[in-house]
Amino acid sequence: MDGQVGRRRSALLAATALAATLVLTGCGAGDSGSKDAAGSAAEAPANGADREGLLGGAPEAAGAGAPQDGKAGPAQEGGAAAPDLRIDQRAIIYTGTMRVQVNDVDTAAREVIAIVTRAGGFVGGDQRRSAQADAVAELQLRVPAAKFTGVVDEIAKLGRQQRREISTEDATEAIVDLDARIISQRARVESARRLLARATSITDLVSLENELGRREADLASLEAKKRRLADLTALSTITVSLAGPAAKVTEEKAETGFLAGLKGGWKAFVVSLTVLLTVLGALLPWLVAFGVPLGVLLVLLRRRRKTPALVAPVSAPPQVPAARSAP
Repeated sequence: MDGQVGRRRSALLAATALAATLVLTGCGAGDSGSKDAAGSAAEAPANGADREGLLGGAPEAAGAGAPQDGKAGPAQEGGAAAPDLRIDQRAIIYTGTMRVQVNDVDTAAREVIAIVTRAGGFVGGDQRRSAQADAVAELQLRVPAAKFTGVVDEIAKLGRQQRREISTEDATEAIVDLDARIISQRARVESARRLLARATSITDLVSLENELGRREADLASLEAKKRRLADLTALSTITVSLAGPAAKVTEEKAETGFLAGLKGGWKAFVVSLTVLLTVLGALLPWLVAFGVPLGVLLVLLRRRRKTPALVAPVSAPPQVPAARSAP
C-alpha cells in the first residue's frame, strides 16, 4: 500500500516538473519572438533611410517638411511657387505703326523728333520724299516702353490721324527660358575648361578644345538672343508715316470680275513684251557682229553652186560604109 502511494507521488512530481518545464520553454520562446519583431521594426526605418540616401533623398528634409501635428505646411497650402503675374513685372514688346496727315511734312518731322528726344528715345530711321503738297516722310522711332502710349498720343495730335496699329508680345517666358539655358551653358563651359586644364595627351587636348569652342559659341548665341530681347522690351518701336495734304493713301482693294482679269492679262502681256524686247535688244549687237559675215559667206557659197561648169565637146565616131552584096 505504501509502495503504491510512493509510486503515485513520484509520478505526480514528475508530471508537475514536466509541466513546469514546458511552461518555462514557452515563455522563453515568446520573449525571443517579441525581441526579434522589435529588432526588425527598428531596422526597417534605418534601411529605408539608407535607401533614400542612396537615391539622393534627404530624410531630415522630408521629416522637417512633414508637420508633426498633421496640419498642411505653407508649401502644401499654396502649392508650388506661383509665378508673378503682375503687368509691371512682365517683359512686353510694344510695336506700333501709324500714319498722320499734316500740312507741312518737314515741320511735323522735326516735332516728332523733339517728342521722341524728350521721352528719352532716338530716331532709328528717317526717309523723306519731298514734293511740296504730296510730300511723305517715314520715321522709325525707338522710345522707352513706359512712355510708348504717351508718345503715340502726342504724335497723333500733330495732324489728322489716318491709321494706327499697335501690337504687343509677351516675352517673359522666353527670357526666363534663356536665363536658365545660359546658366546651364555656362556650367558646361566651365566643366570643359576644367577638363582641358587636366588634359595629358594631344588627342584629348584637340578634342577638348573643339568641344570648348562649340560650347562657348552656343553660350555667345544665347547671350546675343537675350540682349536682343532685352533691347526690344526696353525700347519699343514706332513707325510713323507723315503725309502731306495731297498725298494719297496707298490702300489697294481686291478687284474681281472680267475687267479685273482683263486688266491683269494686259499687264502680263505688257510685261512679257517688255521682257522680249529687252532680250532682243541685248542680242542685237551679237547678231550684227556675227550675222552679217555669216550671211555674206552663205551668199557666196550659193553663187558658186549656181555657176555652170565648162564641159568639153565630144567628137562623133567615124561612120564605116556598109559593105555591098555581090550581084
